[in-house]
Amino acid sequence: MNGIEERYISLLTDFGFKRIFGTAPNKDLLINFLNSLFAGKEVIKDVKYLNTEHFGDNASARKAIFDVYCEGEDGEKFIVEMQNAYQDFFKDRSLFYSTFPIREQAKKSADWDFKLSRVYTVALLNFDMKEEAFDKKEITHTVKLCDIKTNKVFYKKLDFIYVEIAKFKKEEDELETLYDKWLFVLKNLYKLESRPKALRDKVFDRLFKEAEIATFTPDELREYEDSLKAYRDIKNSIDTARREGRVEGEVQEKNATIKRLLASGASVDIIAIATGLPHDEVKHLIVEISKE
Repeated sequence: MNGIEERYISLLTDFGFKRIFGTAPNKDLLINFLNSLFAGKEVIKDVKYLNTEHFGDNASARKAIFDVYCEGEDGEKFIVEMQNAYQDFFKDRSLFYSTFPIREQAKKSADWDFKLSRVYTVALLNFDMKEEAFDKKEITHTVKLCDIKTNKVFYKKLDFIYVEIAKFKKEEDELETLYDKWLFVLKNLYKLESRPKALRDKVFDRLFKEAEIATFTPDELREYEDSLKAYRDIKNSIDTARREGRVEGEVQEKNATIKRLLASGASVDIIAIATGLPHDEVKHLIVEISKE
């Protein structure tokens, strides 16, 4: 029996993301999303899906598995990834992944002149990347190889596009562009009970049809439930870590306050009032601080 309460799937899950963007019958949705992302700077008319599993040059090399991997009419390659959790070396992973579509273009003939087709790595992030190089006010960031003195693009065929979906805050009545609508769908589809007016464009007809859980076969439903559980496990782990981090931060802040008050000669009574802690706990912390 279906124990899922939502009407529509979450595009933040592996199953939901690949169902909408990673299947040939729905390639118009991927094309529409990418065109909204590029906003006229690149126009995609058609794509061909490629194998998402890639192996290194030898048996021991690390392989890469993309969420979505496709090729445009002019041979340009698109890697599209959904990432729900922060990774310490996520930028390294993005670069590593981009090497596969680059190396695949190498021709074995001796007369190959090293000409490459363009490669796009599009990372949809369900978190704040907290990258110092990014404009904190922006959600979408495009990274290229540039000369740091002139800020001019040195190589135009390698693009890394990071979209911080978690920072998108617009409500339904605030959606202006097609890109706004896609970001809203990516973040909020599973929360919707019915199709909003702002999303009654023709392009979203197929999206809502494919996303309706009631139309799933038993196998599709089981696969989605597994994917949803995996997503919720990740989210719960992240939320727990954040809570623990806040608690640890509060303890460190109170310890710093106690140290400052002790240095100024404050009594236990004053420190207890300033920190809101019981007298016994203040005395205990003073002892612990003195051991440091």
